[in-house]
Formats: sequence, C-alpha cells, structure tokens
Amino acid sequence: MPKLFIVPTPIGNLKDMTFRAVEVLKSVDFILAEDTRVTGKLLKHYAIETPMLSYHQHNEHQKTEQIIARIKQGEQFALVTDAGTPAISDPGFLMSRACVEHKISVDCLPGATAFVPALVNSGLPNDKFIFEGFLPIKKGRQKRLNILAEEQRTMILYESPYKILKTLEHLAKYLGENRQASISRELTKLYEETINGSLIELITHFKTQTPKGEFVIVVSGKS
Repeated sequence: MPKLFIVPTPIGNLKDMTFRAVEVLKSVDFILAEDTRVTGKLLKHYAIETPMLSYHQHNEHQKTEQIIARIKQGEQFALVTDAGTPAISDPGFLMSRACVEHKISVDCLPGATAFVPALVNSGLPNDKFIFEGFLPIKKGRQKRLNILAEEQRTMILYESPYKILKTLEHLAKYLGENRQASISRELTKLYEETINGSLIELITHFKTQTPKGEFVIVVSGKS
C-alpha cells in the first residue's frame, strides 16, 4: 500500500532523534526536506545517505501533486522539517491532506515538538489547552486577540525573538497585564530557559534582556 512517512526531528538536541526515525530515513527512497542544508547536518550526524528533495512553504503547492504521483508509482518518501513535527506551524499539512484524498496511508512518527515541554514546564493548567501557533501578523490579529481574551483554556503560541516583546504587549493589552504566563526558549539546548510571571512582568524582563532563540508563550485562560 502506498505510504508517506512524516518524521519529527529534534528541536535542538540531536540526541532526541528516535531509533525508528533514523531507520525510516535510511529506508525510504527520498527525504522531502524544508531546508536541505539544515537536514543535511542531521543526516550526516546519523550517517544517513538517502537523497533529499527540497519541499517548503514556497514550493509545496507546486510539488505536492508531483510527489503524490511518484508515491503511487511505488517510490517511498519521508517528510521532515527543520525542527519538530511537520505540519505543526511548518510545511506538511498540504501533503498529508493530499495523501488522504488519494487514499495514500500517512504514518506520522511520534517525536519532538516544542509546545508540549513548554506547556508542562509552565506550571499552568494542561488538562485542557489550545495551540494557536503564530498570531496573524497584521490582518486578523486584533480579531484573534479579542477571541483569545475570552478563552478559558490555557493558550500556547509561538513567536520569534524579533517580535516577542510586541506580542507580549498585545497580549497584555487584550488579556490584561496581570494574566499569568510562561515563556520557554531554546528548549532542549544548552541555554534552555523558562520564565514565569504575569504578562507585565515578562514585558519588563524582555525590555532589559535581549530576546534570543525561538519562543513558546503559554498563557493562562480567563478565570
């Protein structure tokens, strides 16, 4: 039966690669990689010699049907992104949807994703939560923030170091300065850090400390 493997890769520490993930990447005919330079370092570390094809947000619309046709002809593909689980704020959704539409089995391996350790590290309620990913940059941002202001479940967002302060200020404006939150950065890496406090306390912190790394923001829901 035709199949696509979706393979999570480490978000920082290369030791988080699973045995099964290495086996799959060695066994397929081709690896679809978000950035072949980034994935190339991972493949070299684990002595994986499988050829790569570029597959990212700028070409996935053009390449998806081509890959589907090749899978149907018997070629085996694995999809990876630069870090974490594909399709979680990364390319992958279009390919998995196309596979389902074409009766191709999708086998997503369990593995690394940034929001789970950030949620657990936060100490905020994790029995019910929502994953927002990146907020809209401009269009729809205010509307989304108004919706989140009424959300009762714990909220998880991703943000870059260049926009973290602006996003915290927007969250404080719409959710309230005293809303409890947690920020994790550089997860699994040498300088991993989690900071807890109210939104205004986190804003004060990043006004004096230069933001570095990729950030996961966890915010408590409305009481």
